[in-house]
Amino acid sequence: MKNKTCSLRKSATVSVAPMMDWTDRHCRYLHRKISEKVLLYTEMLTASAVINGDESRLLAYDDCEHPVALQLGGSEPKLLAKAVKIGEKWNYDEVNLNIGCPSDRVKSGSFGVVLMRSPELVSDCVKAMLDVSESAEITIKCRIGVDEDDPYKILPEFIEKMHLAGVTRLTIHARKAWLQGISPKQNRNLPPLDYQLIYKIKKMFPNLHITINGGIKTNVEIKKHLENGMDGVMIGRAAYHNPMLLLQNIDSEIFDHDYKKNSFEIIDEMLPYIDRHIQNGGKLNQVSRHMLGIFSGQPGAKTWRQEISKYAHKQNAGSKILIQACKRVLMLQQEIKATDTFDKD
Repeated sequence: MKNKTCSLRKSATVSVAPMMDWTDRHCRYLHRKISEKVLLYTEMLTASAVINGDESRLLAYDDCEHPVALQLGGSEPKLLAKAVKIGEKWNYDEVNLNIGCPSDRVKSGSFGVVLMRSPELVSDCVKAMLDVSESAEITIKCRIGVDEDDPYKILPEFIEKMHLAGVTRLTIHARKAWLQGISPKQNRNLPPLDYQLIYKIKKMFPNLHITINGGIKTNVEIKKHLENGMDGVMIGRAAYHNPMLLLQNIDSEIFDHDYKKNSFEIIDEMLPYIDRHIQNGGKLNQVSRHMLGIFSGQPGAKTWRQEISKYAHKQNAGSKILIQACKRVLMLQQEIKATDTFDKD
């Protein structure tokens, strides 16, 4: 267990955030093909859904996704404990408790960021999860405060209670959550980020493994946060929309791991996975929608997105659509390269 925890924490140096409707198993499979080392997270699943729902549909994944973490939402210790046991049955490396989501659905369900105002309840939840966990590390993801809270007072007190409950690793989104007056979407960009507070928290709790999250868009920023003492950096929407720009160099630059593949190689590796998914009754666009940004920042990105958006949703659509789109992008890139060479001559 100790060796597994050390390995998991090494992977947590860079992680891809849990994102509703985005980080499903197809998205994670794609991200794993781009990076062998980053820690991946599921979408948030409620404890009751995990307990009462279709386990295979909700929790199944490809073994290559390891290390992979299950994120849970909930506020009932007994239900969360049951969900942890189910997550361990599916061999998740980590189970993360969501104390950061500001959506109306989460708020009305008395879980997510609203729980920062009930630290004793969160402590009870964490203790129940830790009591039953045999193989998965139990972690928390939270924000720096809620509404009119003073984060410089509230956050250290909250972290202290979590530490006393047994939490040794947590991720902090460096924004407050506003539950009144702004939408969940606006909560992604408002109010301003406060990275300095997270740096201060790390100094206050040097024995905790702390990952910083929120607004991080480049590898330069990732390195800066690590240089400022962070144990880990979690990236979100930027990794989804620009997966190659964010993840392609992570293994070599952060993990000192010799692994790097270009967009065409990644797509080629996705094709057998897509074919299996379709043979098992799935649809092409369930996978391809996560691949729209695979050429972001490269010539042909628009062509790629147009081809996939135009054809992938159609009945009987298969991997040939991606192959044809690749050919169009490659031709365009070759034309641009030939033109550049001609201009230089």
